[in-house]
Amino acid sequence: MLIEEVKEATATEEEHNVKSQKPSSSSAHKDASDGFETASDGELGPTDSDDESQHHFHLQEEPQNLSEAGQQKSLEQANEVKLQGNGLFGNGQYEEALSQYDLALQLAPDMPSSVELRSICHSNRAICFSKLGKYEDAVKECTKAVELNPSYLKALIRRAEAHEKLEHFEEAITDMKKILELDPSNDQARKAIRRLEPLAEAKREKMKEEMIGKLKDMGNSLLGRFGMSVDNFKAVKDPNTGSYSISFQR
Repeated sequence: MLIEEVKEATATEEEHNVKSQKPSSSSAHKDASDGFETASDGELGPTDSDDESQHHFHLQEEPQNLSEAGQQKSLEQANEVKLQGNGLFGNGQYEEALSQYDLALQLAPDMPSSVELRSICHSNRAICFSKLGKYEDAVKECTKAVELNPSYLKALIRRAEAHEKLEHFEEAITDMKKILELDPSNDQARKAIRRLEPLAEAKREKMKEEMIGKLKDMGNSLLGRFGMSVDNFKAVKDPNTGSYSISFQR
């Protein structure tokens, strides 16, 4: 059997049809981009750098026994349920689409030829969770998709978007860098990194200030027993050595 990817009218979601045919030769099939949606930029136009050429499609031999025939039937059923989920997603019925993708994952047999279908279902569940504002769940689903297919660009993009929504800027940058490793021509990922880096730096500084504030409060609670506070201590940097000395002031 040949798993073949086609593009639906819903644009943002990939559609994968499972078709049975006589053994011939396998081929990789590209589809158009899903677009590159980020937390701050909104939805950008499609780009050729987002194709699905990383998917590998394998020609399967005709089932030789009842077990293989059963797995083949389960895989076809899983694909049909996934397509129903795609239709629901296109109608904005995200909760219902989630249920169909989950059912497809339950039906899909644990076999090499179902890896593509399962990774897509996890990625599609992720975009449903993102539409519902459940970004933590979106990250988890994208991670499952990437575990099945480490070169799945759309899952990496969706995880980066979810991380950005959660203000996990460092993690979003990591995913964008992975996208560039897989697709060096992806200018949108490169632009996203430039945009995210100052946000990550600002968050690091904010966390540093919060940590210093907590340490100061802790120090004051201890020193207060002796009629002192951390304000009585001043750190002076030696310009020659770069080291600090602590002086006590009343």
